[in-house]
Amino acid sequence: MRFQYVFSEIANGLRRNLTMTVAVVITVSISIALFGTGLLIRAQSEATKGYWYDKVEISVFMCNAYSVGANCAGGEVTDVERDTVRETLEAHPEVSEVFHETQEEAYERFTEPLDDPVAEVITPDQLQEAFRVALVDPDEYDGVVSAVAGLPGVQNVHDQREVLGPLFRLLSGFQVGAIVVAVIQVIAAALLIANTIRLAAFNRRRETGIMRLVGASNFYIQLPFILEAAIAGLIGSILGCVAVFALHEVAVSRLLAPNFTFTAWVDRGDVWMMVPWLLLTGVIISAFASFITLRRYLRV
Repeated sequence: MRFQYVFSEIANGLRRNLTMTVAVVITVSISIALFGTGLLIRAQSEATKGYWYDKVEISVFMCNAYSVGANCAGGEVTDVERDTVRETLEAHPEVSEVFHETQEEAYERFTEPLDDPVAEVITPDQLQEAFRVALVDPDEYDGVVSAVAGLPGVQNVHDQREVLGPLFRLLSGFQVGAIVVAVIQVIAAALLIANTIRLAAFNRRRETGIMRLVGASNFYIQLPFILEAAIAGLIGSILGCVAVFALHEVAVSRLLAPNFTFTAWVDRGDVWMMVPWLLLTGVIISAFASFITLRRYLRV
């Protein structure tokens, strides 16, 4: 195969079909930018979910003098009951750490964000002491809850998953939505590229017909078109990656991350990890769409 001829045909094709080349570049750049944005949203959802997932804990609230319920029939929790609950928690295989919060500590935490007049009407004995329990696996909370829920001195057991569950479901929905949007953009890019390549092949049908008459193989005739599409796809992918970096820099690094510090955010390293996949996706889509289109529409 005369590679020099193939490369010269690629250069000539890119030059003669400049408008179509620009169309492919723009199509791929927009699609890769949207595809990368979808992946970025998915990565951010994973980061947020992982950040809060690690903070899921169980709170075991003990009886105080004002508590009611079967486990609080004896009034305020006794030292023996408290020690029994602590020992049960510490012995459980799914518990990684147990922290005891006294009524005074609960009072300080509760009244810290309140105005002084409001804090004055609340006393420490009105609040409940509690055990804050960190789990080895937040998914395995049922066993811990059932182990202590019926013990004397325990008024109730609060699982933070009840609060964070809607957030996790929302983030999962964002992940699915981002993937769906990304796939749609990839398909749309492939269709637009296929149509553009078909027009380019139609404009050069005279040349390809002559090449077929002199015995050129199908692959030899198709190769310049495929490489033209791949090069245009690579350029478009690079521009798309630049757009994703710009979006991350403006939206995340400068706007969201400094002002919303209560969660984790994707960083530049996460974006760099996407770059090879985005470039590869753009090149493969362009080359594959060109290959399929030529097999179907180019009579060689």
